[in-house]
Formats: sequence, structure tokens, C-alpha cells
Amino acid sequence: MLVIGGAFYGKFCENVFGPDVRPTPAITKADGVDFVGMKKWKNSLIQLLNIAGTGPILGPIQGILFGPIAFITIPIGCVLAGAMHDYFSGMISIRNGGAQMPKLIQEYLGLKVHKVYNVLVWVLMILVGAVFVYTPGDLIVTEIMGQKALFNNPTTWMVYAGIFAYYLVATLFPLDAIIGRVYPIFGAILIFSAVGIFVGILMNGGEELTNLTFATSVFGQHPSKLPFIPIFFITVACGIMSGFHSTQATLIGRAVTNEKEGRTTFFYMMLVEGFIAMVWAAGAMIVFAKSTDTSTSATLIIGIVSRDFLGNIGAAFAILGVIVLPITSGDTAFRSLRLMIAEQFKIDQSNYIKRLAVTTGIFIAAIIILFYAKSSPAGFTILWRYFAFTNQTIAVFALAMISVYLYLHKKNYFISLIPGLFYCFVVLSYIFHAPIGLGLEQRLGFDPNSYMISYSLSAVCALLYAWATVKTASGKLLALKR
Repeated sequence: MLVIGGAFYGKFCENVFGPDVRPTPAITKADGVDFVGMKKWKNSLIQLLNIAGTGPILGPIQGILFGPIAFITIPIGCVLAGAMHDYFSGMISIRNGGAQMPKLIQEYLGLKVHKVYNVLVWVLMILVGAVFVYTPGDLIVTEIMGQKALFNNPTTWMVYAGIFAYYLVATLFPLDAIIGRVYPIFGAILIFSAVGIFVGILMNGGEELTNLTFATSVFGQHPSKLPFIPIFFITVACGIMSGFHSTQATLIGRAVTNEKEGRTTFFYMMLVEGFIAMVWAAGAMIVFAKSTDTSTSATLIIGIVSRDFLGNIGAAFAILGVIVLPITSGDTAFRSLRLMIAEQFKIDQSNYIKRLAVTTGIFIAAIIILFYAKSSPAGFTILWRYFAFTNQTIAVFALAMISVYLYLHKKNYFISLIPGLFYCFVVLSYIFHAPIGLGLEQRLGFDPNSYMISYSLSAVCALLYAWATVKTASGKLLALKR
């Protein structure tokens, strides 16, 4: 599904957009800091490492509890929604002078929507940074240093400080000075870990892999009886579609020197992330089927899967690959946020002192969130849920922006409008029902496990979303004609 769907649908999306040989912002706006032209293989690898945090690992490990239906929904969603979303986000940015997502939202959806989006995307970037200090830091402390990653363990905070120090360097220095140099090494570790687990699964024989069958309920296999929609799509966000990716595509779009490289750099790299997601989902299914308790935390499952298929030495490399993933997403999350803030307030980023000032403010906010998440027993669970929800919500805005762009250029806008409609329904039904959201059913005295009210309201809102998107596009087209 990933290979064939990616080949055909990737080409289809490319034909819809229509890349040409015009000079890209990496050439016309070269500044040696953020607009830095690099080779296609390096851009592709950086894009992959930027988008592949712990989401496509931790998410699918939890998502496979819904059953083997995940092996169909992950690749289909990855091709039709995730890769398409990443491709058009990056390419539209290139066509708009390397503009970051907030500026694109303002250009195509209007100033009012832009204000709402700005708040959400800035919150998301800080949450991403905090999550991607927390998860790799804890893995380093537990899996490599053999200690417990507790709040009162000084080693935990020393490791966190080390990750922050790397983020500071990667955020401040030119794109090709740090990221462009160390990412190929990180990429080799990532590829080894993913391929190693994949080969281990094949050699296992697959006796524990469950076949998809309609003899039992396809969508009702979760041990806690959680509903497939919306929980599955919120849980496996990064392995299918992630709004965070749009911010990374616009970042690396400033390094692309030829528009025709976009399909490989943006579309295909999301397919690789889909492959990573499916590999870890399969590994988790096997260890769950053998003896592992399904209530085991996803972070611990990473170590169990790695050692089960690769042994202690191979597991060390696999775990290192999992540590690399969030670190290489966290640094560019902070970098993207710095560029967004600078773009919003017109702060010159060629000046080192101004770059440092913006970055310091971002880090302070992330440290406060990290401190809360680590000090509270349920802190990380709450942090991850808000991160996942905000992540998907940002994607809905990006899909609306893509739809308006395609409408204005008289191209097939349904390829982004339909996924936008679906994900609007997903995120709203989740936040309408969830205790960390509005908790409508429980507040109104209905069965707390029922989604009747949340589904109904979400369906109406999703239709309004599609109508508003088309209305905005037609209004802009009419204004251009005038």
C-alpha cells in the first residue's frame, strides 16, 4: 500500500501542483542561515528526521491494540492524507518565498483565522519541544544509564540539560552548519534500527501476528473498548498525519533548490515514516501476543521489542535510533517556532543576538512545561494528550489552506478538502467527549462511554468547515477577478 499507493498518488499530487524550473527561495533569498540550498538526499534525510519523532513509534505501539485494522488504516491514511499534506505544505511554501505556516494561513485563510492558528501552532511547537526533551531524556536515563528517570534524580535533569544544550546550538546556528552535518549520522542510526526491527519481525515467522478477519468486530478489538474513531487517529497521529509536519516542510522548503525534488523530499519521506510506524506496530503486536501485558507503557515496549528481535547489542542501536528520532524533531520544532515568531514580529534573524533572545524566551516556556510534566504523576499523560490533539488540529488548518490554494489555481482541491473534513470530525469529536476537553456526554448526564452528542455536533461542524473553506476560496477568487 505504501509503495504502490505512494508511487501513483505521489505522482498524481505532483501533477496537480505542477512543479517547474523557476528559482526557489533557497537561491533567490540565500542568507547563509535559514535560506541555504542543499542537495536533495540531504534535504530528504533532514525532512525525515524532522518529522519522525517518537510519535510514529509510541503512537502505533498503542494503536495496534485496536487490532490488525491498523495495518490498513496506517498506510491508506499515510498516502491519502499525511504525505499529501506534507507535500503541498512544502511546495506552497516554496511558491510563496519560503513563508512559514502562519504566514500561509494568513494569506489564504485570512487574518482572523491566522490569529487563532498562531496561538495553536506556537503552543504545539513548545509542546513538541517539551515532549521531545522528556521522552529521549527518559530513554537515555533508563535504557542507557540504567537508572530510574525520576523527578528527584539529578541525572535526569542533567540529561535534559544536555538535550537543551544541543537544541540551543542547532536552533541558533545556520541550517547547514549543525543539522546538515550531523543528520546523516543520525539517519544511518534511524535506518538501522527500523530495518533491524523489520528483519527481526520477518525472521520471527509471524506466528503471533493476528490476521484481519470480519468474523469478529473489526473496529472493536481494543482491550479497554475505546472507540476506533476518534481515539485511533488521535493516538497514531504522527504515523498517519501530523500538523507538525507542515511546519517542518516549510522549514526545509527553504533549502530545496529545485521544485521537482519536492515529491521525494516531502511526499516519500512521509511514506518512510509510515513504514516505521507499521514496523513498530507489528513488533508490539508480537510481544503483546507472547506474554507482555497490554497495559505496559509504550516507552517500556520500545526496549522489549528491541531486545526481543535484535538481542542486547542490536537493541542498543535500535533504542539509540528511537532516542535520535525525537531529538532531531525537537531541535527543528524550536527552530521553526523561532522563525515563526521572527516572521510575526519582523525580527531580523541574521543578527545573532536577536536569534538568541527569541530562542531564550522559547526555552523558558518549554522548561516550565517540562517541570510540570515531570513533577506530576499524570503530567506526561496530560502533556501527550494535549500534544496529540493540538497536532491534529493544526493539520486541519493546513488542509484548509491547501484547499484554498488549489481552488484559486483551479486545481483539484478535493484531495485536501476531504481529508480536512474527516480530521475536523476526528479532533472535534475527541475534544467534545474527552475529560480533558468538554466532556459533553458526562456533563449532560449521558453514558460517559457514548459519543452520540459528540459525533452529532462534530459532523455538523465538519460540514461547516468544508463550506467555510470553499466559501473563503471562492471569495478570494472573486476578489482577484475584480
